[in-house]
Amino acid sequence: MNRLAGMTSPYLLQHADNPVDWWPWGPEAFEEAKRRGVPILLSVGYSACHWCHVMAHESFEDQATADYLNEHFVSVKVDREERPDVDAVYMEAVQAATGHGGWPMTVFLTPDAEPFYFGTYFPPVPRHGSPSFRQVLEGVRQAWTTRRDEVGEVAGKIVRDLAQREMVRQAAEAPGEQELAQALLGLTREYDPQRGGFGGAPKFPPSMVLEFLLRHHARTGAEGALEMARDTCERMARGGIYDQLGGGFARYSVDRDWTVPHFEKMLYDNALLCRVYAHLWRATGSDLARRVALETADFLVRELRTEQGGFASALDADSDDGTGRHVEGAYYVWTPGQLADILGDDAALAAQYFGVTAEGTFEHGQSVLQLPQTEGVFDADKVASVRSRLLDARARRPAPGRDDKVVAAWNGLAVAALAETGAYFDRPDLVEAALGAADLLVRVHLDEHARLARTSKDGRVGPNAGVLEDYGDVAEGFLALAAVTGEGVWLDFAGLLLDHVLARFTDPATGALYDTASDAEQLIRRPQDPTDNAAPSGWTAAAGALLGYAAQTGSEPHRAAAERALGIVKTLGPRVPRFVGWGLAVAEALLDGPREVAVVGPAGADERTAALHRTALLGTAPGAVVACGVPDGEEFPLLAGRTLIDGAPAAYVCRGFVCDLPVTDPEALRARLTAP
Repeated sequence: MNRLAGMTSPYLLQHADNPVDWWPWGPEAFEEAKRRGVPILLSVGYSACHWCHVMAHESFEDQATADYLNEHFVSVKVDREERPDVDAVYMEAVQAATGHGGWPMTVFLTPDAEPFYFGTYFPPVPRHGSPSFRQVLEGVRQAWTTRRDEVGEVAGKIVRDLAQREMVRQAAEAPGEQELAQALLGLTREYDPQRGGFGGAPKFPPSMVLEFLLRHHARTGAEGALEMARDTCERMARGGIYDQLGGGFARYSVDRDWTVPHFEKMLYDNALLCRVYAHLWRATGSDLARRVALETADFLVRELRTEQGGFASALDADSDDGTGRHVEGAYYVWTPGQLADILGDDAALAAQYFGVTAEGTFEHGQSVLQLPQTEGVFDADKVASVRSRLLDARARRPAPGRDDKVVAAWNGLAVAALAETGAYFDRPDLVEAALGAADLLVRVHLDEHARLARTSKDGRVGPNAGVLEDYGDVAEGFLALAAVTGEGVWLDFAGLLLDHVLARFTDPATGALYDTASDAEQLIRRPQDPTDNAAPSGWTAAAGALLGYAAQTGSEPHRAAAERALGIVKTLGPRVPRFVGWGLAVAEALLDGPREVAVVGPAGADERTAALHRTALLGTAPGAVVACGVPDGEEFPLLAGRTLIDGAPAAYVCRGFVCDLPVTDPEALRARLTAP
């Protein structure tokens, strides 16, 4: 009996009709394995994963394979986005054993949850030196049946080895000027000056590193940091990784030139990149950055917002190509013939403008739309007409599937991005969208003890507890929303979440942070990873939120916790800066203060107050916090004792326990928030 039909995860629901007798992760599955005396097949993936779909179609939908699995194994299916803790623990084992990892992740466990054999995708027949999935199943079954003691010894050794693996020891203090300069030098060495970005193929959007570079430039004036950030953003925005018609970014580029993407679109990527481009515009005034920030924000609201006001996790890479086959990228790619059918005489212009060639830049003579032209003049009205007609034509194609699961952490990232983008560009609708998502997080994900649930779907909360990244990213989103709206309740909610970080996720002896709470389900190892992956690590996300909250409230325990947590960045930043970008960005804020800005004005709408508030939000000082309200207001601690100046709205800027004289002129305030 397949037990996935009642789950909230779209990924699990995709497997609810498989002939495999799937179990969700839980004690019942392990009890069943003990009762039957069989091993567990643990299969981990996510809804937008192309190769997860391939393996499901080839193996899990195959009746003969399912019959074999059902007879000899207990099969457990896990959505890595719902259970990042389970994914992290077993992925660590996979990587340690094989030297690589990825999804789908295939792990065989004893009934005590100890892993003993690992892999990722297995084909239905032997291919490229890889055994078939059936061969793997038969080999595991034979080993389990004939060499059970040996299997148990292997599993026990793996668990002991994982337990003994020590994380890099963190420094006793936060990084300083020297470590951040070393990190910048390391990034410079890995930078691709011809194409932007870092490293080779596949090439991922370096969102958190870009935030560090922008903050480092703002604090030090280093032009090299700004140049790397600006050029990388331009290369990505002109490449195929960016949806030139509908906005939004794909997961990564399979090549070094940002030409051919892996077409899935993830909420976390687009939230992070929306914020990056908004911050790049704030620093440079770039028209391209403004356009991309707004188009990406509009994509989030148009295509990922759910009926309940939250944001869905992802759009699939695959879709129907019109023949009934699900093909990667089918929704997004074009041929010259298709352009001619839709655009007529304008097809040649479109092909030149978007880089569509007869040979194609993708597969089967198809091209991914780009903006390869850096010179030449195009008629703006004509280009707008072409884009509109292509977008309308694309809308008639079968659309990629959407993972409607709402993940707390990623919605926190979206709240921050949409709130700031809306404030910067006078788009109150985007701020309203941020408020809607924040409201959903409070109503659905937060219980009476201010504990977060990881996911929800269709307004129904999921069964899994929030992990550290949920608390850190949601608190970050609430802090941004408080700064933009002047509503102190969001600061209060952030404080409640961060109290849990201090009490349940922090090692009181060292200040180190764990990915799961002290009272969470005990796995074979308590996961703990300070390095960024596709989004900021829970560790550094929490450090950033702790620092911002401390600046808003003056709380010494929160600031001390942030400084202790940043000790890991002092250790890792100079060595692997690409993988601790958000931690480096938070360290920039700590070195700058961060600055505390209080804007006070009379009750009700006031243009002078609004001008000061907007100027404060547009300040580039790293991690600056902003409070806006009435004189001596109770919404924010920073407003206490702040008064009007000769009856006029005023802004107060403090930094490192020292406050400047208040100012009433936006230009004077801008100078205090931009100077190093």
